[in-house]
Amino acid sequence: MRILVTGKHGQVATALRERAPEGVEVVALGRPELDLADAGSIRDAFDAAVADVVVNAAAFTAVDKAEAEEELATRINGDGAGRVADAARGLGAPIIQLSTDYVFDGALGRPYREEDPVGPIGAYGRSKLAGEEAVAGANPRAAILRTAWVYSPFGANFVKTMLRLGETRREVRVVADQIGSPTSALDIADAIFEIARQLMAAPAADKYGVFHMTGAGEASWAEFAQAIFTQAHALGRPAVQVIPIPTAEYPTPARRPANSRLDGARLERDYGVTLPHWRDSLKPVVARLLEAEF
Repeated sequence: MRILVTGKHGQVATALRERAPEGVEVVALGRPELDLADAGSIRDAFDAAVADVVVNAAAFTAVDKAEAEEELATRINGDGAGRVADAARGLGAPIIQLSTDYVFDGALGRPYREEDPVGPIGAYGRSKLAGEEAVAGANPRAAILRTAWVYSPFGANFVKTMLRLGETRREVRVVADQIGSPTSALDIADAIFEIARQLMAAPAADKYGVFHMTGAGEASWAEFAQAIFTQAHALGRPAVQVIPIPTAEYPTPARRPANSRLDGARLERDYGVTLPHWRDSLKPVVARLLEAEF
């Protein structure tokens, strides 16, 4: 099986290259040859492509920056995603589109299900929702995977930020009134390979549509941070205390959903896929980052 993934350097694209099982070839396309903001580059990149499955992992992910650059974010996350989906259809390939919890407003008192009303509260969420709609409209063979709070040994992410802060601080103030499910990009990659395998083996109607996919369990950002520092301390780093604070004490240009929990029951039912508990997946990531001096 040959999987074409957009985005060379993102967390999920890097994890896909690292975790590719035997018999699966992962080909990553990214800038400069593929730029989701440039319709011509998408067309040119896919004209010479051969793929069984396309994974769109490229995105404008700077949540705060998107507030000032919503047009660009939408051109990449919305229009660009739709063009990638259309190009995949031209190859005769299904597309796996990565999306986000930010398509919801975060006001619900339980984990979000796929059928719950969307209502993004920021530019990034609006741009990703536009991408979902564009992908579904361009390619009927689309599996849209909403995930959240992604971390990994690669790129910029919350785990790496906390470990850096822990090098110089004994106390760190972290928001405690936003709840979600930390999700390892390595686990996302493993799940994508299984989803891709099933899309090739049994492309039934229930394999397409929107699915929620996050690590098992939940936490606040403060609880996530404390788990990171606890694991780092167990590996010989100085202890760090997390001081929980409300969102109001850490203002950002973009509002974040207070509830980022996603219900993964449909993914388990239709694909038999569940991700490990975030605490279990966190341990090897922290160990790798510390070994590499992040």
